[in-house]
Amino acid sequence: MIQSVKGNGHGPPGPPDLFEVMKKFGGGGSPGRRAGGVIGVVVLILLAWAGLSSFYTVQPEERAVVKRFGSVTGITDPGLHFKIPFGIDQIQLVATERVLKQEFGFRTQGTRQGERSTYSAAQFEDESLMLTGDLNMIDVEWVVQYRIEDPIKFLYRMREPTRTLRDISESVMRRIVGNMLGSEVLTIGRVEIQRKAGDEIQEILNRYDAGIRISTVEMQDVVPPPAVQPAFNEVNEARQERERMINEAQKRVNQEIPNAEGAALRTVAEAEGYATERVNRADGESIRFSAVLLEYQQAPEVTRSRLYLETLNEILPNIGQILVVQDGQVGPLPLLDVNREGTRAAGGER
Repeated sequence: MIQSVKGNGHGPPGPPDLFEVMKKFGGGGSPGRRAGGVIGVVVLILLAWAGLSSFYTVQPEERAVVKRFGSVTGITDPGLHFKIPFGIDQIQLVATERVLKQEFGFRTQGTRQGERSTYSAAQFEDESLMLTGDLNMIDVEWVVQYRIEDPIKFLYRMREPTRTLRDISESVMRRIVGNMLGSEVLTIGRVEIQRKAGDEIQEILNRYDAGIRISTVEMQDVVPPPAVQPAFNEVNEARQERERMINEAQKRVNQEIPNAEGAALRTVAEAEGYATERVNRADGESIRFSAVLLEYQQAPEVTRSRLYLETLNEILPNIGQILVVQDGQVGPLPLLDVNREGTRAAGGER
């Protein structure tokens, strides 16, 4: 027996009597009429529920997986669609056209319009701290961007596809970093690490048939842990000093070797020129001597006189004063002063 609790004037009124409500919908009267009114109300409720649950909307960046009695019947595209109501058809929306991401070693706290994003990395060192191939600790933060390629595989091939993706990404990144030197990871190895990680993560997901397509793997921040930062800075400074000295030595080598090669080539060229000159001069003198010999054989006296005069013509300009001394005389007689004009000019200047 259901009784209504009426207010006593000192508190809030109690819930209305169920029979009173049924009388309002049934219009009072006989029990048959009241039962018909209740059935009508139930039918109206069922019709309203069916109308509201018979349609669903899929956004442009989504796809809808339709299940009927727990079995997948198909995938619907963006737009307004019909389904069987009363929970017979169930809809699961999957963002297939949106680029999703998983962050490792940090989390994005918030992004406001017109402002820079804020990040937090203090509580995620268990994800970012890694051991390199030369037994150095390093702090690696990275992002995996992906898209859901097949909604059905993404939902039903694995129990937790997002968690599986995180575990695979962390395992692959730790293995790649563990096979490289710390200096390579910090400097020149970033591009190679990103490429290898993306390829290997995609290969594993393909074996799992997860329906996920990796877009990019981007390393955000790669630094030594704070505890070893001073020692790393000293090592880095020493390495930079070594590189500077090597570059200076290479610069000196690049300067000295071309200079030495140029000097050697110049010496060789001068020697070859001198040798060519001597050979040509010797050839000319031999030809000249042969010509003079031929003339001498044809006219010995004339050739001998000509040679004598030519020799005097070459010698006399370089002698200076010529003194002819005769027997029986006391002093010499200046007969010819070749440098007389030069001596007078010099005396005049004085």
